[in-house]
Amino acid sequence: MVVNANSTIESNFSSFDRNINTTTLNNSAFTDNVDMIIRLVLIAILFIAMLSLGCTLEISKIKNYLIKPKGVVIAVGAQYGIMPLTAFCFAKLFQLGPMESLSVLICGCCPGGNLSNIFALALQGDMNLSIVMTACSTALGLGMMPLLLYLYSQGFSNLAQSVPFTYIIFSLTMILVPCGIGILINYRAPQYSKIITKVGLTLLLISCVVIGVLAGMSDGGKIFTVLSRQLIAIAALMPLTGFICGYILATLFRMNAHCRRTVSMEVGCQNIQLCTTILKVAFSAEEIGQLYFFPVIYIVFQIVEALIFIVLFRCYQRLRPSQQEMEEYKAVERAAEETNGPSNSVI
Repeated sequence: MVVNANSTIESNFSSFDRNINTTTLNNSAFTDNVDMIIRLVLIAILFIAMLSLGCTLEISKIKNYLIKPKGVVIAVGAQYGIMPLTAFCFAKLFQLGPMESLSVLICGCCPGGNLSNIFALALQGDMNLSIVMTACSTALGLGMMPLLLYLYSQGFSNLAQSVPFTYIIFSLTMILVPCGIGILINYRAPQYSKIITKVGLTLLLISCVVIGVLAGMSDGGKIFTVLSRQLIAIAALMPLTGFICGYILATLFRMNAHCRRTVSMEVGCQNIQLCTTILKVAFSAEEIGQLYFFPVIYIVFQIVEALIFIVLFRCYQRLRPSQQEMEEYKAVERAAEETNGPSNSVI
């Protein structure tokens, strides 16, 4: 009887272990499949975003800024001078770990993003400068992003060897292709450009929701492990620093008000789609963990802070007298002076 009981217990435990192993394998396979879908969706988002950017570019505008490149040079210099340095300083200041530092550095070294064009429009900035600057920073990113990552990663022990230079160069090369296709479409068939841009923005919003749902299914509550106090603080301070420093730098170079607001938005807004794609595709889950969600936190603060600036600018415009009102006021003052002048002399 004892032998039979022991054999029964052993068989029950072995079947229980087999069930656990089968469930674990099934969950692992499901997670791997969802992870692969997220990677493909991120690549598709990046392609659509750059195609939409290309459709907003006109060859004539590019030529004008190439002939007189002062504005673009200042803006791109601010983009690649301020944000990587800001990312490096914050990573040191908050004493981040190696992979956390790498995530912040990659975000800081990315070229400008499409959102800056929308924000520049809302702030009545120079749209030609905004669009050309985004395109130029994307093209220059092919050399600048790997170079800056190499230089700044030297400030952290054993970090340079973790930077996926090959994949970053490949990604930057690939995003130039849809951008070039968009420029060609806008040149050959401009009637389709606006349609592609509107459809692209709609698909981007839908894709972001899909990624959020898939990530929740794949990672569950582990998503929120990335929300450490240090990373939240950096995600909030980086775009704010970019907006303020970009405006100050443009002011120092005596750019007009429209260009100052444009440079401010361009410097503070990063290409989050590119950053997220690099972090998710170039690294394994064991290496990067949930840190590929850092750009998502960054973009939330980026949008909120930009909207605050837009609201403040709109309020300032409403409270400030319009140009026409100022001219009418000055005309009335001049008329009053002319009227009172002779009477004073008579008295």
